[in-house]
Formats: sequence, C-alpha cells, structure tokens
Amino acid sequence: MSHKPTTALVQYLEDKANEIRILSIECTNASKSGHPTSCMSAAEIFSVLFFNEMRYDNDYPKHPSSDRFILSKGHAAPGLYSAWCAAGLFDKEKLLTLRKIDSDLEGHPTPRLNFIDAATGSLGQGLSVAAGMAYIGKHIEHASYRTYCLIGDGESAEGSIWEALSFASHYKLDNLVAIFDINRLGQSEAAPLEHDMDVYRKRVEAFGFHTMVVDGHSVEEILKALEEAKSVKNKPCALICKTYKGHGSSDVADKLDFHGKALNSLSDKILAEIKGKMHGAEEQPRPKINDDAPQIVDKPVAFKSALEYEQGKMIATRVAYGDALVKLGEASDKVVVLDADTKNSTYALKFKNAFPDRYIECFIAEQNMVGVSLGCGARNRTIPFCSTFATFFTRAMDQIRMAAVSQSQLNMVGSHCGVSIGEDGPSQMALEDIAAFRAIPNLVYFYPSDAVSACRAVELAANYKHMTFIRTSRPATPVIYANDETFEIGKAKIVKESAEDKVLVIGAGITLDSAMKAHSSLQGKGTNIRVMDPFTIKPLDKEAVLKHAKECGGRVITVEDHYPEGGIGEAVAAVLSDADFITKHKMLAVREIPRSGPPAVLLDMFGISANKVEDAVMDLIE
Repeated sequence: MSHKPTTALVQYLEDKANEIRILSIECTNASKSGHPTSCMSAAEIFSVLFFNEMRYDNDYPKHPSSDRFILSKGHAAPGLYSAWCAAGLFDKEKLLTLRKIDSDLEGHPTPRLNFIDAATGSLGQGLSVAAGMAYIGKHIEHASYRTYCLIGDGESAEGSIWEALSFASHYKLDNLVAIFDINRLGQSEAAPLEHDMDVYRKRVEAFGFHTMVVDGHSVEEILKALEEAKSVKNKPCALICKTYKGHGSSDVADKLDFHGKALNSLSDKILAEIKGKMHGAEEQPRPKINDDAPQIVDKPVAFKSALEYEQGKMIATRVAYGDALVKLGEASDKVVVLDADTKNSTYALKFKNAFPDRYIECFIAEQNMVGVSLGCGARNRTIPFCSTFATFFTRAMDQIRMAAVSQSQLNMVGSHCGVSIGEDGPSQMALEDIAAFRAIPNLVYFYPSDAVSACRAVELAANYKHMTFIRTSRPATPVIYANDETFEIGKAKIVKESAEDKVLVIGAGITLDSAMKAHSSLQGKGTNIRVMDPFTIKPLDKEAVLKHAKECGGRVITVEDHYPEGGIGEAVAAVLSDADFITKHKMLAVREIPRSGPPAVLLDMFGISANKVEDAVMDLIE
C-alpha cells in the first residue's frame, strides 16, 4: 500500500470506525454499563488495525502466525468486541450480551474469549505482555507476525508502562507497535499532560522508540504511520494519537462525567449523528496471514538424564533450580528463562550459560518481567520460568493476580526466602510470599527442601497448565531423597517416622532441616517425633496431615521461615479444623520484623531453629 491511500479505503475505514462507535454504544446501552466514550476515542485506531493492518483469521483467532493485539486500556473492551463483531467473528446478538452473567463478553477482556491472549483492565500491564509476545516472535520464533498494543493516556502514569518501553527498546523489538490513545480525559479529571503531544513524543522517544504523533481520528494519518512503522528496523515504534473521548458525538466529546457510563438517555440523538456520517463504502480487502511461525507440539516435558546428587551432601535448593533448568532446556526448546538481574543468585545463570538464546534478562523491573513472561507463554508458545528474590515478586502482585485471570502457564521462582538468608537483613527476606501466593487461584506453591525435590518441582511445574511458584532457599541443606524419588503435586513426604511418635512436626525448606535436627536430638533423649515435608503448600496434602496428626495423638507443630499470617501454620490449622479428633497445634514462625545476622543465630532468635522445635515438642507432650 502506498502512503496515499485510496478514497475508497479511507471511506471504508471511516465507516468501520463509526460502525464500531455505534456497536459500542448499543452494547453498553444493553448492559446499562461500560465505557462507550473510551471506545469512541479509539474507533479509528480499531478500524485501521482490524480492517486494514492486522493479519488474522476469524476461523482461528489464535493462529500461530496471526498478528497479536493487546488492549491495555481494558475498559475499552466494548470497542474491541465491536471490532471483532464488525469483522464477522460473532453476530450482534452475542455482542448485546455484554456484561451479562452468562456471557463471556465481560466488562474487561479475559481469555474466556478465543480472541483474547491476556486479561487486561488493571491498567499499565498490557505493553509488557505485548513486549513478551514480540520478543518471542522476533528472537525465538523468527516469525513475521507483528504485535500491537493500545494504551490509554491515563494508564501511562503507571511505571510498568515505562519499564515495558525500556525493555522493548533494549531488545530492538521492531515488530512491536505501541499505540497511545491520548484522549485527554481520565476517569475523574483531565489526564496530567492533557493534549501536550510534544511531551508525550519526547518521553517515548527518550525510551528509544521511533515515535510518530498523529491525528487519531484521521484514518489516513494512522495508515501512513503504521506503514512507516513497518519500514523501521531495530527499534520499536509508537503512535501518539491525539483523540477526543466520546468523539463522534457533539453532546459528549471531550466532556467530563461520561467515563464508565452508558449513554442510554442520549443515545438516539448520538446514534443519529454518527449514522449521518456514514459513506456506505464498499468493503476493502484485508491482508492475509503469512504462515511462517513454527507449530507448537504440546507434550509432556521430562528430564532426559537422571539426577546425580549424593545423599547427605549440602546443596542449596536455589542451586538445584539452576541444574533443573538446564535439564529442562535439554528436554524441550519451548523452555525460556527470565530473570531480574539476580541470575547469579537465583542460579538462572546456569540456564543462560547453556542456552543463551532462550534466556531473557529483564533487569530490575519485576512488574515488567512478570508481564513479559505472561506474553512469552501466551498461546502456549513457550514454557516460561521467571526468577528473582522471592520478596521482590511482591511488587508485581497485581501482574501476578492478572496472570491468574489470564489463565496463564507462568512459573515463578523466588529465592532468598526468610530469615535464613542471614546478614542481608529484612529488606531482602521474603516473609509474606506464602500468604500472598496461596491466595492466587489455580496456583501450585512448591516449597522443596532438598536438591532432588527442587529439581522435581521444576519438572512438575513445566507440565502444569496454570501458575506455579517455587520457593528456594539460600543456605545449603542436606540431600535427603534418592535421585529416583517420585514427587507429586499435593502429596507430602514423611521423612522420619516410628510407631512411638508423639508429635507430628511439619517443616519445609530450611525448617525441615530444623525439624530433622530436632528429631535426632530428641531421639537421643528417648522421645520420637514424626517429620513431614509437605512439598507443596498449595495444594496441601490434607489426607496426610490428618492421618499422621491422628497417629501422633493429635499433637502437631508447624515450623516455617515466614510470618505466621497466611503461612504453613495457618494452612495446616485449616486442615486440622476438619479433624474428627482432638488436636493441639503449635505454630512456630517469625513473629516480628527480623534483623541482620548469621543464619543460625537468626533461626534461633526468631523461634524456628532445631532448639525451638525441641522446646515446642516438650511443651506439647508434658
């Protein structure tokens, strides 16, 4: 296409833009809620993308080679749904079910729909997902599909947008186009820069984007900019589109107090005004998919070689994580690994050294790393593992929450958990992560206690179809399992047991080591305890907890390198609440903000050492 489009094409795209406006108003009227004015500002953008620019197949919306579109400003979902309806993916009758309880056309996009790759609506996240998709397209699949992301001006205040801009520029994602809908108005007042297009341009340019300011209501200018974007090499592109919220209607355009409101009472007049602008233009051809993306074969991933750890040898689970990644990388080229500049501490560095082309450095931008990971795994293109210190994942909890809504296969690995990291002090100590991740739907929380179980956790995570979190520890702990030991999600291990056990002690990671040391000491004093390794905290092996608690007279101790709220102790307490026998449960946990010091000293100071386990056992049986 030349930079000067035909009159027929311009009129056709203007008609489609107004059709999208009309449909957006009608479906939000039907639901009596939604954001029609936010859709109206982006109507020409939707029109040019869906009816001239993007390559896709209505019969297979997630075709491996189709162009990708992420609606970061997720409240404009009615505009996206209207675009797909106008393109013929579904009929108007379905569109009018918007926001109904039995409709998958929800208030904000989710992958319940076959044309949505990631849930959006919590603002500021879409560009990271789009960058992850673009990275896979350019650097892993070497395919020609392009990725487009529509971003609102209000959400550009979110730091995650700028993290994503920095990432995309660093990796020269020339297959990515960020489109900013600068419609001036936020939810409750004007956006901070209003229509200062030059400041927007300078800021985005400063992050390394080829940046074009366009009239967002001129299909001709949008066409020209997108054509120019295709010629730009080794840097991503951005369109800064000057638009007006509610454009198309003289009654609501560029006016406050219409955000998130259906236009029912005004709609007859507004719809008549918009329909009066229609040309009745003939349909124009759309580009075809260039089918050059590799096909993905979905099959189980298993290590090709046996583990070779020596029982009793001291190995940190974070080190074993690195070993497991290399074995996974040997087994499947779908495995990609991301890290936030902690790879030499999380041991993701081992994967980078073995498979540098499948390692993605995300630098110190954890929110973006999680979003990019989601984009990498979208459409089952890769199996992503992302890692950093466990405590730093907490700053990405909104991205993690939305990844669950996105039904993502996303594997996160957090190292340096708890007071056992020692001298680095409380800012580096993850003591809240079990509580946070237990609240995430469909997530499996692995807490391996030795090198063998850490490797098996990684292998299981690679085959789990939803989200996982693996908690790894800084200190070395003894290898307790044989290399061929089998592990299952939701199945605990009993590592010390006798017929005379008085108390069931449940520990994980470093505190399983505390429990085993207490077992040895108490046994020498004539007292036997049973020691359980839960392996997964979510799901917890309820049957095992109840069975072994009953066999130990209902006496249970949980010991964890975590705050008590939401941790292992409370998870076990919930199980014991269903017991049909009397239980007595002591929870050992970190009960105040810790401090720097040697790991062994900290474990004792904060009540989770072997000595403290012994004391708790004696208290229970006296």
